Amino acid sequence: MRISNTQVDQPWLIIQSEITSLLSLVSADELRSLKDLFREASDQRWFFSGQGRSGLIAQMAAMRFMHLGFRCHVAGEATAPAIRSEDKLLLICGSGRTPISKGFAEIAKSEGAQLALVTHKPDSELAEKADLLLTIPMNETVQFGGTLFEQVTLILLDWVALELARETADIHKAMWWRHTNLQ
Repeated sequence: MRISNTQVDQPWLIIQSEITSLLSLVSADELRSLKDLFREASDQRWFFSGQGRSGLIAQMAAMRFMHLGFRCHVAGEATAPAIRSEDKLLLICGSGRTPISKGFAEIAKSEGAQLALVTHKPDSELAEKADLLLTIPMNETVQFGGTLFEQVTLILLDWVALELARETADIHKAMWWRHTNLQ
């Protein structure tokens, strides 16, 4: 990656450039399929999971979809119920091989739940189990670890939420009603 003079003076623009570049490589069809799955399963329970920083992205996404009216749970939390056949699991796992994520996927599939996976390894063991795959086709990055993957995943899940919100009249009022007031 070539660094411009502007990026030397404003190094945060390197991150902007990486995010923009990677977003341009995401499959519009895969992203629309994820949006359609949320639309079709709006009355079903959704479980969100990821490990490490991917888990934090999963929690943020679960919160936003709860604001939209989805019945959301974060897998592993004390109040999360058992996953069952009509449920959906959105799993964020860049490597496609994190042991806890693989275990959650196996449990979900054994119960008959549908698995949507966000990953940058479309040839991974987890990807083989997924009913729906959103691939983040990683490229080189100056950022540490999976930071770029996590940033782009959050943006894409926020886009799905925004698109679904646009389909509902007066959604902002409903979202504010669901927003926490214990803070």
